[in-house]
Amino acid sequence: MKKVSYEQVVEAVARLCKESNYFLGEDVKAAFVEALEKEESPTGKDILRQLIKNAEIAAAEEVPMCQDTGVAVVFLEVGQDVQVEGGYLYDAIQEGVRKGYTEGYLRKSMVEDPFNRKNTGDNTPAIIHTRIVPGDKLKITVAPKGGGSENMSAIAMLPPAAGLEGAKKFIVDTVRKAGPNPCPPIVVGVGIGGNFEKAALMAKEALLRPLGQPNPSPEVAALEKDLLEEINKLGIGPQGLGGRTTALAVHVEIHPCHIASLPVAVNINCHASRHKSISL
Repeated sequence: MKKVSYEQVVEAVARLCKESNYFLGEDVKAAFVEALEKEESPTGKDILRQLIKNAEIAAAEEVPMCQDTGVAVVFLEVGQDVQVEGGYLYDAIQEGVRKGYTEGYLRKSMVEDPFNRKNTGDNTPAIIHTRIVPGDKLKITVAPKGGGSENMSAIAMLPPAAGLEGAKKFIVDTVRKAGPNPCPPIVVGVGIGGNFEKAALMAKEALLRPLGQPNPSPEVAALEKDLLEEINKLGIGPQGLGGRTTALAVHVEIHPCHIASLPVAVNINCHASRHKSISL
C-alpha cells in the first residue's frame, strides 16, 4: 500500500491551481498557430495573434491568462492501492485550492449560496470528481472553468428517434446560440449516452483530452470531424467578430444508455482551455 501525505496533496493542488492559470498547454498554443494559418478574416487573424501573445505574457510573468480564473474543477484518479495519511483527501483538495488561489493572487469567484451571493473569499469549494482505478498512483487534475463558457453549456434528453442527426443538430445549435459569449475560439466537449449526469460529466471530461486528439473509435472520430466543420461554418469566428475559427476542436465521448433515452450534453470551453495534472 503506497502512502501519500495530506500535505503532499495540499501542495500539489495549490501548485496546479497556479500553473493551470499561468501556463496554457502546448496543444492549445499549437492550435492557435494552426488556426492563424487557416483564418481568412483579417480581424480574426489579429485576434489570434493577440491570444498567442497573451499566453506568452501570462507564462513569462506568471500571471493569469484570463481575469476569470474559474471554478476549481478537480478530477481525481485514486489508485486502489493508495492511502492518504494525515487527513481526509477531500479536505486536502479544498485546502490546496484555498492556498493556491490566495498565494497566486487568482480571482475568487465562488459564492456561498446561489441566491444569497456572498463570496467565499478563497474560491472554495472546489468541484471534485473521483474515479477509483487500479494501481498505487494518485493522479490530480485541476481544470479551472470560467463562468462565461460554462453558462453557454447545455444538455438535452432527446428521444432515441432523434438519432445521430438530432444529436448533431442540438450540438451545433448550442454553439450557434452561444455566439460570442464563451470567448471563441472555443473547445467543445460532448457527452452522448449514459444518463443525465453521466452525459454532462463525459462532456467535461472530454475537454481534458489533448486538443485535436481524436476519439479512438473511428465512428466517433468521424463525428468529431463533421461537427468541427459544421461549427466552423457558422462564421462566429474569434471573439465572435467573424471568421472561420469558431472552434479549435470538438471532443466527443459516448456511453451505453437506456433504450428510451438519448442524452446529449455540450460543455463549452473558452479559448483559455486550462488544465494541469500531477501523479503522486
